[in-house]
Amino acid sequence: MSNYPSRSRRFLELCAERIVIGDGAMGTLLYERGVSLDANFEHLNLVRPTLVASVHEAYAAAGADLLETNTFGANRARLGTIGLQGKVADINRAGARLARQAAGSDRYVAGSVGPLIGPRGVDAPLGESEKRQILREQMNALAEGGVDLFLLETFSSLADLRLALAVAGDIGLPAVAQLAFLEGGRTRDGVDAGMAVPVLESAGADLIGANCGSGPRDLLAAVKAMAALTDRPLSAFANSGFPQYRDGRYIYLATPEYFASMGREMVAAGTTLVGGCCGTTPEHIRALAQAVRGSVPVPRILMTQTPSAVPPPPPVCRPTGFLDGWGRRPVVTVELDPPRGLNCDKVLAAARSLHEAGVDAISLAENPLAHIRLGNLALASRLQQEVGVPVIAHVTCRDRNLIGLHSDLMGAHLLGLRNILAVTGDPVSLGGESGATSVFDLNSIGLLELLSALNRGTNLMGADLGGHTEFLLGAAFNPNVRNMEGQILRLEKKIAAGACFVQTQPVYDAALLDEMLRLTEPLGIPVLVGILPLVGERNAEFLHNEVPGIRLPETVRQRMRGKRGPEGVAEGLAVARELINAGRGRVGGWYLMPPFGRVEIALELIQLIRRSN
Repeated sequence: MSNYPSRSRRFLELCAERIVIGDGAMGTLLYERGVSLDANFEHLNLVRPTLVASVHEAYAAAGADLLETNTFGANRARLGTIGLQGKVADINRAGARLARQAAGSDRYVAGSVGPLIGPRGVDAPLGESEKRQILREQMNALAEGGVDLFLLETFSSLADLRLALAVAGDIGLPAVAQLAFLEGGRTRDGVDAGMAVPVLESAGADLIGANCGSGPRDLLAAVKAMAALTDRPLSAFANSGFPQYRDGRYIYLATPEYFASMGREMVAAGTTLVGGCCGTTPEHIRALAQAVRGSVPVPRILMTQTPSAVPPPPPVCRPTGFLDGWGRRPVVTVELDPPRGLNCDKVLAAARSLHEAGVDAISLAENPLAHIRLGNLALASRLQQEVGVPVIAHVTCRDRNLIGLHSDLMGAHLLGLRNILAVTGDPVSLGGESGATSVFDLNSIGLLELLSALNRGTNLMGADLGGHTEFLLGAAFNPNVRNMEGQILRLEKKIAAGACFVQTQPVYDAALLDEMLRLTEPLGIPVLVGILPLVGERNAEFLHNEVPGIRLPETVRQRMRGKRGPEGVAEGLAVARELINAGRGRVGGWYLMPPFGRVEIALELIQLIRRSN
């Protein structure tokens, strides 16, 4: 503390002397004042600074001691999605100056820093060094703009919050470390107070707390749990309840009086810094200030023994079910697409033919290339019941939010499904379905973590389910990249999240196959190599140029040139046979994707694979 600037030290001293009032929501007021929810609120620091300043001034007039900068998402990862990555420093410095001007000499300014979330729909999470650089860029600019401290808010990842605290320590300003706890007392990453408090203490957080989440009641429970575990000052910035959509606008219904009464309870539970999050307004902060003004921090009685801060054990991979034969013979799966309408006769007939041919499982895609098709979970259940063949149901993050994913996956288990391939999914823009939007609350790694939580008997937030699922989890792998080592690192994360088998994108190059087998062998799980036979030149060029994750070597493209009809099918099968022969005795299994639903091609390849081993 002694190394902090004088104003920063004075803020921490104030937290020891009396209850400090924070401000409320920035986005709520900007929305009320006509800014669209689709707009980038942080960019307003540059293009509409007077509007942003008016929000700060309203909170100052309402009695806030601490004003937060309008910079929650002003980092390179978020701003880069709208082409503003070059303005990170300008936006943050402007945000700090606007809050500083409204605060004057009597109030303090906290640089708001939110969690690092990459571009929606991009299945490429940030590495630790990249996160550190992104955080440092934003937080340095906030410090240059004149903030007194950092407010690290709405984090669900304890590792990311710890990283942000390290950056704050390097810069030399105090930091408030806040997690977003959901119903059940855990963050979206499964972190509870018992896990969070010792980590945040050791990471150097000056204040520890929570914000956002479900509402004041659940935040109060989180504060009480933290108060029993630490003597650090606590912070609490609650939402104003749950929003409702009325007359084209989102409305929060919790009254300022109710919010203030919950604020008194938070102070009684041990909170020192109390303010508002989503849905709160200057009226909420005025009522809160009147309710707790003059109060002092209450003494706390710490637990003599803290709860176990042991995270859930890593998933254990045991290849079972359709993978029982792995290691003794190649496992063969075949992809089928659900119909575009309601008639399932063709896919049922195809599944029967494949079952009779000895396929180990049907891999059932979900709205491939973002085109509307029959729901694959219901169809998977019907295939298993009527045909008797195991089904791997693809589940994407594109089509459901976090609530829907939980519900549908629990429902899939109830329907008897046991094999899930977790994929991020092609963005809706690829399919061009009018009016549809991509969701992407999770990426494939997050989805695997959710599925592993269900297998342990909890939801992703740690709430008990009164039972557990028994899913065998799979992941996708794309070897058709310039740097396969990077994809291997990502695959290792998927395995750590629970993946027990892999299905790859189509491979057409024996040298690429060799490199992939060399790099995946140490992973110790079944890798089913993707085979998508070509049927002609137009098909080959379409796949190479328009389908994400597929790359054809020039030699294969030359072989397909000028070929179509039976000649094209024959040449495509020849390419597939050569690859299968190249992998004989080395490949754990094959993932066959018959082009245009031509199951007879898959049947021919199954015979070749079975003869070869």
